[in-house]
Amino acid sequence: MQIGIVGLGRMGGNIAKRLMQAKHDVFVYDIDTNVRNALGQQGAHPAETLESLADALTEHPRAIWVMLPAGKITEGMLAHLASCLAAGDILIDGGNSYYKDDIRRAAEFAKSGIRYVDVGTSGGVWGLERGYCLMIGGDKDAVDHLDPIFAALAPGRGNIPVTPGRTSHDRRVEQGYIHAGPAGAGHFVKMIHNGIEYGLMQAYAEGFDILASKNSDSLPIDQRFDLNIADIAEVWRRGSVVTSWLLDLSAAALAKDPELAHFTGYVADSGEGRWTVEAAVEEAVPAEVLTAALFTRFRSRQDHNFAEKMLSAMRLGFGGHREAEAPQQLGEIIAQRRAKGPTLVRDEGDKTA
Repeated sequence: MQIGIVGLGRMGGNIAKRLMQAKHDVFVYDIDTNVRNALGQQGAHPAETLESLADALTEHPRAIWVMLPAGKITEGMLAHLASCLAAGDILIDGGNSYYKDDIRRAAEFAKSGIRYVDVGTSGGVWGLERGYCLMIGGDKDAVDHLDPIFAALAPGRGNIPVTPGRTSHDRRVEQGYIHAGPAGAGHFVKMIHNGIEYGLMQAYAEGFDILASKNSDSLPIDQRFDLNIADIAEVWRRGSVVTSWLLDLSAAALAKDPELAHFTGYVADSGEGRWTVEAAVEEAVPAEVLTAALFTRFRSRQDHNFAEKMLSAMRLGFGGHREAEAPQQLGEIIAQRRAKGPTLVRDEGDKTA
């Protein structure tokens, strides 16, 4: 089926490629002419403007997937595209938008008959090869219409056995995608997914830090172990209870650089962890681990240990996220800001994780 894709960065470009591999007819737009033309050489239909993208879609209802950083840029893009579409058409936000924004947008677009679908998209830079886990919110008719798109992007069942007792459940989830509920539900589920991710990553990072510190001069000599952290990560991958993809990424990073010397330990957050903690407060649900993991990222921007380098290594592994600023650069920036005095900082919105 036809689909338009706006935003051809790390994930948007790979989403377009995966859909083309599944023989879908993909129309693309990006502000970077070179990027959209490169996809055109691979079989996509590049558009020079958003208006021409919408006009090129001849199947009805038309569907356009937006893959941009959450915040003002996505807000403006959706509004612009809505002005190019008609009643019955479908707008999809596949980034990491705040679920309350989805609820508001769906209601606003519904006034002109445009249907809005939010898709929490997990898979990072590996999605082209592995597929994407999709968490979808929106009305049933719109989601059902897009099922061929979701099925093509999802990883499929693979070699993972079906959980015993699953006899009358939604079979789509076994393929790697779920219609979680109405508008906002998809991004809410993805938001909690990312909050859990923070906690899992922090647990691994702290465990490896304890292992790495076992040879500390502060310990009695007979209690010091010079442990091979890379080998420990590798053996844990094979039959242990803590096996996971995050562990696979950790083992790969340690095999390449056992001291993680190429990482500073400056760990960014893209917003979903904060929103998860906010949701926990609103629902009065204790979330000590997830909250502590978020706060540790804040602390990492002041001083760094092996655990934070481990977090940076995992983020680079699954999402291609590079550290923001090296410590010496931060020191220079802080000194400059102190010299200038107080500055008003404007929030430009969260970026996709």
